[in-house]
Amino acid sequence: MIAPMCIQPYASNVCSPLPTGSFRSENEVNPTDNLDFRHHNYKDMRQMMKVINEECPNITRIYNIGKSSAGLKMYAMEISDNPGEHQTGEPEFRYTAGLHGNEALGRELLLLLMQFMCKEYNENNPRVRRLVEGVRIHLVPSLNPDAYELAYEMGSEMGNWGLGHWTEEGYDIFQNFPDLNSVLWGAEDRGWVPRIVPNHHIPLPENFLNGSVALETKAIINWMERTPFVLGANLQGGEKVVAYPFDMQRPPKATWNGDALRETSDDTMFRWLAMSYAHSHLTMTETQRGSCHTDDISGGQGIINRASWKPVVGSMNDFSYLHTNCFELSVFLGCDKFPHESELPLEWENNREALLSFIEQVHRGIKGIVRDMEGKPLANATISVDGVKHDVKTAAAGDYWRLLNPGEYRVTARVDGYTLQTRLCIVGYNSGATPCSFTLAKSNWDRIKQIMVLHGKRPIRLVTKAPPRVGSDISGGSVGSVDATKMGATGGMGGTSANSHNAERLRRLRLMRLRKMHQQRLRYNFSTATPVATTTTTAAPTTTAELETESTTSWYDSWFPVESSYTEPTPAEVFTEIQESEPTQDYTFEYKFEDY
Repeated sequence: MIAPMCIQPYASNVCSPLPTGSFRSENEVNPTDNLDFRHHNYKDMRQMMKVINEECPNITRIYNIGKSSAGLKMYAMEISDNPGEHQTGEPEFRYTAGLHGNEALGRELLLLLMQFMCKEYNENNPRVRRLVEGVRIHLVPSLNPDAYELAYEMGSEMGNWGLGHWTEEGYDIFQNFPDLNSVLWGAEDRGWVPRIVPNHHIPLPENFLNGSVALETKAIINWMERTPFVLGANLQGGEKVVAYPFDMQRPPKATWNGDALRETSDDTMFRWLAMSYAHSHLTMTETQRGSCHTDDISGGQGIINRASWKPVVGSMNDFSYLHTNCFELSVFLGCDKFPHESELPLEWENNREALLSFIEQVHRGIKGIVRDMEGKPLANATISVDGVKHDVKTAAAGDYWRLLNPGEYRVTARVDGYTLQTRLCIVGYNSGATPCSFTLAKSNWDRIKQIMVLHGKRPIRLVTKAPPRVGSDISGGSVGSVDATKMGATGGMGGTSANSHNAERLRRLRLMRLRKMHQQRLRYNFSTATPVATTTTTAAPTTTAELETESTTSWYDSWFPVESSYTEPTPAEVFTEIQESEPTQDYTFEYKFEDY
């Protein structure tokens, strides 16, 4: 379709009517929409956002995420039915533009999107109302305002390919984020994931923020960390394609194939998200004439994995995936980074449906709330999906969202101090995320950790208070008869502590003897005839009957069969064999259940 011809486009924004006999496409922007199709410098952008906020004060809010190196504020507009507040169960979405100041089309598309949603909401457009009431949308038209001002002064006709690309300090913001890919891949090679290094929310490297980091990058990272974004896209220029992570190429190994070097654990989900934008765009999949600079790089699909195309280290997309819950892609809007104002209506028409459709993908997958048994929300709970080696965390209100394609998934929720829970969650083809909430019960693992720390993570001796059997002492003799060896070793009766230790030694000795006899029996069964084994079996009941009179309730007594030849050792034999066997060294502390 031919774009409408504008009369004196440099001086006004009034367009002449279409020639007689021409037809508008179904999605064409009607000039009566009164959208402002022109380029906006910093002052004009701020004024435009203020006007929109005044027209729709009940669904919009203007805030800034930080300042540039030159002191310009990085303005954002929130569009929601309850602006300024995160609503439990409502996902958060973001569009950003202007990472490179000379790529101006994304900036103008987001300003047009603000105008469109405000106008359509006031006119009760049902689709726009569903988006506003069901998603908290954040739009940032300029992440690099200093560089845009430089490119804007030169204009679209005089600007070159690199003018205004970097910040005033010389940083490329998109590639100025910490390299968490190397941290994850190095840990995977050592088998540390997820036991030592998590597969999600990987922390920032030490002293990263004190290094060569742009002020704009620091502001973006803080914004990402304090807002529980689920899905987002950054709008760029210079090509017409949607690029999805990973953006960094993994160092090869002999056991890996080519795809494993660049795919995320959510590769199929990322491909779907990329296609939802590219296939809703009116011209992005028309690749018959190739891409902007070479032959078609997307195979006619309009999407590509960034690592297989132009790999970069420390990208915004990879950082968002590995440090937060947010799935982020890069949308390259066209070959012309700074199109003329007369082309803006056509560019809006090409991208309008794609911009709306991509926001709607935030409802794809599962969502829920993690609570304890009293109904209190549990923040920072980990949500794991079997078969997907990438987890997400719950927000401060205990709610979470997990982007997934249709299918059946075993989902597990876990948090320190609580027993984990696993559910089967089914994602269908209908619109809307599948509810999948969890209620976790407290566990005693925290108390176990405290006890382990208290005793230096050493083995703990358990002291029971079972009374001695009537008519016999601990060593097996009758009451009133005390072995001379025991008297000499303990000094008189020896006291309660010595008796407890002797009883424990008796149990150890009995266990050692039973093990030894069990091994002898196994060897004996292999070397003797059947009649002999029968004789041994018939004697077993007698031995069992004798053991029933024992006072021990040790948990290990049932591990080994009792032989008919077993006889209880005399006290003298007990202490002689204990001294020869040199049992495990006793610790100097005791632990009683009643103390805790």
